[in-house]
Amino acid sequence: MPNDAQILVLYALTDGPLHGYAINTAIDDRTGERLGPGSLYGAVARLEAKGLIEALDGEGRQRPVQITDQGRTVLERELRAMARVADAGLRRLGIRPA
Repeated sequence: MPNDAQILVLYALTDGPLHGYAINTAIDDRTGERLGPGSLYGAVARLEAKGLIEALDGEGRQRPVQITDQGRTVLERELRAMARVADAGLRRLGIRPA
């Protein structure tokens, strides 16, 4: 199961291939949070090792990566699980989920 940093990286890649700095910018734009370099590049390395993202040809230090079909499947599964937890938590707080 991917951790939070890995989920954020997969989520950022749903719009297309990005390199590390651009991944973090996309995460910041969508969540208002930035990952530290160790968290970001550690997540990228683990996702690549699991086959959930793949590297593309790039120049210099900017090596773009893209989400794989398997990565999309894992992201969907994790987001659906998170939605179930959020809905249940909101109901326990007496709040009707949207």
